Amino acid sequence: MPESPIRKLVPFAEAAEAEGKKVHYLNIGQPDIETPKGARDAVKKANVDILAYSHSAGNESLREGLADYYRKNNIDVEASDVMVTTGGSEALTFAFGAIMDEGDEVIVPEPFYANYNGFAIQNGVKVVPVEATIQNGFALPPIERFEDLITEQTKAILICNPGNPTGYLYSPEEIAKLAELVVRYNLFLIADEVYREFVYDGVKHYSIMSIPQLKDHAIMIDSVSKRYSMCGARIGMLVSRNTIFMRTALKFAQARLSPPTYAQIAVEAALDTPDTYFTEVNDEYVERRNILVEGLNSIEGVFCPMPKGAFYAVAQLPVDDADRFAQWLLQSFDYEGETVMIAPASGFYAQPRLGKRQARLAYVLNKETLKKSVEIIRRALEEYPGRYV
Repeated sequence: MPESPIRKLVPFAEAAEAEGKKVHYLNIGQPDIETPKGARDAVKKANVDILAYSHSAGNESLREGLADYYRKNNIDVEASDVMVTTGGSEALTFAFGAIMDEGDEVIVPEPFYANYNGFAIQNGVKVVPVEATIQNGFALPPIERFEDLITEQTKAILICNPGNPTGYLYSPEEIAKLAELVVRYNLFLIADEVYREFVYDGVKHYSIMSIPQLKDHAIMIDSVSKRYSMCGARIGMLVSRNTIFMRTALKFAQARLSPPTYAQIAVEAALDTPDTYFTEVNDEYVERRNILVEGLNSIEGVFCPMPKGAFYAVAQLPVDDADRFAQWLLQSFDYEGETVMIAPASGFYAQPRLGKRQARLAYVLNKETLKKSVEIIRRALEEYPGRYV
């Protein structure tokens, strides 16, 4: 199993704090936005005498509520097309297990969410990467490059939209190209759409579930972790209209018995959160994004494309090795008693030669903290002994 590039530096951050340094955590997508009050109150008020198992696919009332939510977002599904999972991570693990056997392959544009590697290894599946480049903001690589990689072992193409770690939002035209390819080769298209609500600059999210010809090919991974700032609830969703796939995935759900009861209660209440919540949150993230990305691009030698979604950005740094730089920030540097923790981007690539000078930064901290963090990075790059020339 690979180490998490997001969490592997935690011991160094803990040591820095023990030394009295203040650490600003830009490494992890833990929003500081308050969880909707309705969700928290629902748990407090729940009259549960026996904390019993739920249905393996999740409470029926929650699945009905989720189907209503999706229909409001132009995703026409029924409750039977929705499975509640223990986080989006479990949803993706179920998907891999249901459609792939040991030795099968999934094609993924890189950089990608680092745990995709771990989920693949758990299921004996091989990740086949297609490199997207920072120069064009991590747009979808040419479709011909996907086609060149398809073999008899290929069972699916996996995308994250909007992207983690890049924040890239795929256009309807890019999604259409992938849709045509998976239909032609009879593959699955898996889309991790957990950041659906977080899109900026007037653009809209386009779901693979909106394409009729993908009825038997589309598998959507979803989660409430980011949407409602409920990372600790561990509730995700697996969504597909392919009934054979869903019956197979249910076997995996039955093996782990059921998703957590109190968390389902909280999520069902969260579905009543007014749209103004997302408007206010998105406005806040746009301001944070601009502070971070514009600030980084003002530093000599740094390049950071402007993301259109999620709350991450990948920056090219003028350093010899971003892993080494990230550790040095925690071990050997501070500015006015403060430093930052970043996620080296090499862990988001399958090919070891890539991402060595890149880092992912999450703009989930308040605006003043982000301003200070940019200044810390600016000062650190002036002093770092391995600055890249």
